Amino acid sequence: MEKSRKTTLSEVAMAANVSPITVSRALRSPEKVSAEARERITRAIADLGYVPDPAARALASGRTDVVGVLIPSVSNNVFSDVLHGIYDGIADSTLSVQLGTTGYSPLAEERLIRVFLSQRPSGLIVAGHEQSPAARRLLAEANCPVVQIMEIGPQPIDLAVGLSHFDGARAATAHLLDRGYRAPAFLGAQMDPRSQRRLAGFREGIRLAGRDGPDRVVTTPEPSSVSLGCRLLADLLARHPEADAVLCNNDDLALGVLFEAMRRNLPVPDRLGICGFNDLEMMAAAQPPLSSIATDRHGMGRMAVHLIRQRHGGTGPARGHALDLGFALRARESTAGRRG
Repeated sequence: MEKSRKTTLSEVAMAANVSPITVSRALRSPEKVSAEARERITRAIADLGYVPDPAARALASGRTDVVGVLIPSVSNNVFSDVLHGIYDGIADSTLSVQLGTTGYSPLAEERLIRVFLSQRPSGLIVAGHEQSPAARRLLAEANCPVVQIMEIGPQPIDLAVGLSHFDGARAATAHLLDRGYRAPAFLGAQMDPRSQRRLAGFREGIRLAGRDGPDRVVTTPEPSSVSLGCRLLADLLARHPEADAVLCNNDDLALGVLFEAMRRNLPVPDRLGICGFNDLEMMAAAQPPLSSIATDRHGMGRMAVHLIRQRHGGTGPARGHALDLGFALRARESTAGRRG
């Protein structure tokens, strides 16, 4: 059977009464084409069933209109918010997203970087700064903007958008101590590099306050969950029954700590203060409402796309620039302090 013939860009141009260059420009940079011409081109594309050839466009321009995005997980609500920001960032452009998940594996990340770069993307967005040496070399030599998200240090390969997890955890620890809790503890799961920095920030907060004593820390490499938060609090109280507040390295654990405290009839915040990290929607909805360190995940995703678009527009920051979106302590009833 004879293959159906594909509509060409020249045919679209003839139907829209514009030049092929104008059609190409409307597909790549619609803001550079008049609204009237865009309308005729859009109508011609729909009538003729034209489908752009990304391979041909890549050969012509040196890149596709794809932004590669590498994150550890799609099931984690934190990265869901980041993706929403990324999609909002491309909404008024011709860009599309190619998503890859690494499962927190540096080798999987390195493999996906090779695959994505072979497709000549418009940019790459990569979570974190802990790439393998080979992956860092690939990103440093990439012929496109590279934005590392979720944190701001160490020195970015190209561009970075995020916050200091160390400073956020240190601020949360100072908050617990300021509210009168005398024996704060840290609970952590997964313990990826960002979680490690939160643990380091907690320990620094304890040190700065001059609180000598046992290292009240319980961590596990297991993936985070609400049920795991219940178990980690049980482990903590078995080892350190004097613990009167917990900083959890994420909000799932904090919610589990609240449930376990309720099961044990431990009043929150009188007997146990609870603070999470990220400030997901459930924290304000819990009873009592749970304190947390708020992070702008949506802003990280949107700003990463903005930086890529700026770079292609000939503006934007130079290599090595890190944009700190900061954090905010959302102090709620769960850390109102001890009474008596």
